[in-house]
Amino acid sequence: MRGITTAMADNNADTRAAAAYLPDAAPFHNEGKTLASWVAMIGVTVGAIIAAGGFLAPTLWLIVVGAVIVVGSLIAGVVLRGLGHGQPRPAAPETLQDRA
Repeated sequence: MRGITTAMADNNADTRAAAAYLPDAAPFHNEGKTLASWVAMIGVTVGAIIAAGGFLAPTLWLIVVGAVIVVGSLIAGVVLRGLGHGQPRPAAPETLQDRA
């Protein structure tokens, strides 16, 4: 029986160590619902629908217009994120150490 209790004690020590772990920083709470993501997703959806219509009625210009809208909306999303309308990037590890 002594061997079983020792193994159980070792197992409990591992559980306590795992429970004491905390992440460096809390994730952002906006869940990706930002202006940059909305612009990018709506643009990609509209562009894909237009391009799909071009595939159904075989017209090359409609496919090209849909592809241009998709690429343009992705670029607009990146630009909006760069302007501060997207989800911020997590803090670098060295700045997290300064807060402690």
